[in-house]
Amino acid sequence: MALAGKHQFGEIDGKRVTFVEKGVDEERMKFLKSLLEHNKFEVIVGEKKKKSEDEPTLYDIGVTDLVFNPTIWIFERKLLTEDGRKVSQEYWEQKGTTTKPQYWQEK
Repeated sequence: MALAGKHQFGEIDGKRVTFVEKGVDEERMKFLKSLLEHNKFEVIVGEKKKKSEDEPTLYDIGVTDLVFNPTIWIFERKLLTEDGRKVSQEYWEQKGTTTKPQYWQEK
């Protein structure tokens, strides 16, 4: 899911959260949960209801910190990887492991 500037609020399991991403697969959910918990956020994960048994299981992931906005935290370089590097947009989107501070593409 691409980063968006819009700050989304809601509830997961009766707890008020800022949504980090909605409708993600299990692998993405585990990546985000691990990254956010490492950065000391309380993470709440909710399983989306399936319309049929054939559909894959998808998850909504949120944090209880209502002022958290992933876009701001990434571009202000506030999130850290487990090995202490600053999270880049590429790292957040799981498109690579580089954590260079540039958010633009070098050619």
